[in-house]
Amino acid sequence: MSFGLVVVHAHRITSDDVIEDRNNQTLLVPSGDDTVEMTHQIPLWQLYIMRAVTVNVEQVFTCVLALVLMAKFFYIDVADKKRTRFTSYNSEHSNCDLYDGIDLSSLLHKHKDLTDISTQTTPKRKRMFRIGSVTSENSSSSEAEQSEEDEHSACLPKQPRSLEECLKILNNPDNVPDELSNEEIKQLVLAKHIQSYKMEDILQDHERGVFIRRDILTDKLSDHLSLEHLPFKGYNYSLVHGACCENVIGYVPLPVGIAGPITVDGKQYMVPMATTEGTLVASTNRGCRALKESGGVTTVVYRDGMTRAPVLQLPSIQHVAKVKKWIDNCDNFQQLKQAFDSSSRFAKLTSIQPSIAGRNIYLRFVSTTGDAMGMNMVSKGTEKSLKLLQENFPELEVLSLSGNLCTDKKPAAVNWIEGRGKSVTCEAIIPGDVVKKILKTSTSALVDLNTKKNLIGSALAGTLGGCNAHAANVVTAIFVATGQDVAQNIASSNCLTMMESTGKNGEDLYMSCTMPSIEVGTIGGGTVLPAQQACLQMLGVKGPCIIKPGRNASKLASIVCSTVLAGELSLMSALAAGHLVKSHMKHNRSSQNITSGNETTDNLNLANNVKTEIIMTGTNQEEKIENEGGVR
Repeated sequence: MSFGLVVVHAHRITSDDVIEDRNNQTLLVPSGDDTVEMTHQIPLWQLYIMRAVTVNVEQVFTCVLALVLMAKFFYIDVADKKRTRFTSYNSEHSNCDLYDGIDLSSLLHKHKDLTDISTQTTPKRKRMFRIGSVTSENSSSSEAEQSEEDEHSACLPKQPRSLEECLKILNNPDNVPDELSNEEIKQLVLAKHIQSYKMEDILQDHERGVFIRRDILTDKLSDHLSLEHLPFKGYNYSLVHGACCENVIGYVPLPVGIAGPITVDGKQYMVPMATTEGTLVASTNRGCRALKESGGVTTVVYRDGMTRAPVLQLPSIQHVAKVKKWIDNCDNFQQLKQAFDSSSRFAKLTSIQPSIAGRNIYLRFVSTTGDAMGMNMVSKGTEKSLKLLQENFPELEVLSLSGNLCTDKKPAAVNWIEGRGKSVTCEAIIPGDVVKKILKTSTSALVDLNTKKNLIGSALAGTLGGCNAHAANVVTAIFVATGQDVAQNIASSNCLTMMESTGKNGEDLYMSCTMPSIEVGTIGGGTVLPAQQACLQMLGVKGPCIIKPGRNASKLASIVCSTVLAGELSLMSALAAGHLVKSHMKHNRSSQNITSGNETTDNLNLANNVKTEIIMTGTNQEEKIENEGGVR
């Protein structure tokens, strides 16, 4: 609008009629009794100059109006658009399907530490640190940042000050960590005046703390180039510190591949898988393609409950029997439940399963935990309940909050039978033509192989929860990509794979996977890290579900189970068709013959490049791997 007013005003000034009127200037000169009219012709350029420096009321009004409209645009309209974009973004990226009148903006703001960790602020000052010949993604930082660092370094003494002087500076509350150089901080750490694991807190600069710790470690290593290829720059360590890892010296990049789309309960997903095992993603992707052509996978979460089992000791077995009888009483259980549930909004105690061993009693607490995996939540609630139990039985002694009946991160029949975390089962029917066309085998061959391998073979091995081909492969890859506790793949990989012939002529394949102990969460732990959050967001399960707590974690468990089914289908087909060894010999072996531990870096890099080319999903290469479906 402002531009239009300017154009109209310019046209009025430069129109032919105006120029003609202004070009002919008339003067009235008295001459005796008469007045003589004189016309003075002036040049056109002089007329424009006169018009430019002449201001009338109309021009002033036009300029004021234009300024008002510009101010309105920049300070009101733009701000409104930003607020609208923020609200619409939160609405589009919400984790639940329906919100029905809930003030989503305020809820998301309340949970911003869980739902959008990536927006947390980083330190104001960004430093450049180098060790040895380390290079990183951020080596191309701006010259301004580098000059700022150089200027700061110039203010510090070139030679490290004495330990006593450094200690005085450190203990002076008026000083800031920047007043000590890296060498002086290193000197204080080696003298035990600063604990290595506390450097980030004292320096208030996480990356600087990581750099100094690497420097100290390098001096202790026999090979000073050991950390050369371990990156450490450009990472948001504030999310790691105090939550995910201690004594940090860097991070390990892992390739992330995509399998899918896979249709789960009528919705398609692209599944991220972080792995260094060639052919795993491609093989799983083949299974996803076969399942998609078959109409997808149907899942059911039939049980939900994280567990913690403390071990308690009493004076005698008579006392143990009294405790068990007291807990079995419904009214007493409600008291324990009330104490347990008071520890968290999301912790809901569902049962207590006592087990007796002499004068010891193990109480397996089972609780729902919302969208968290829930180990810490259940531990906190268990402590509350035990305090109430000790009030009724003063002679009761808590030996350990965990008595290994939980059971966490160990093979255990109790998890296989009773379940832990999310208990999920999924199924699919694959038509006979899909089995032949995509999987290159037959239904009868798959059913027979599944019986002989996954059922009879596993029974002979005495396996616990291992009645499957390679569920742990898929579970671990998804766990790493989505920030789960990787050690919990032990129980989470418990899987029973079943195959049956179905259809009119028995040519179709009915397949199911039952996984009773998938331990996953979408908040807490490694799910706060930006890369892992991106993978969760890809699946639509990032953060907590505000409308129905626990929905996102259950959905993630269903996706894991369905992807395991895809991986099982592809690998079993490769085995039935005799493609496993052929696929690995062709697509998952380095062309380099590594015979010595003293190989040059160039040779190692060449070997890595060869493997990387195999992992990358180029069209022709991927088709070959998928068709053969091989995976270890």
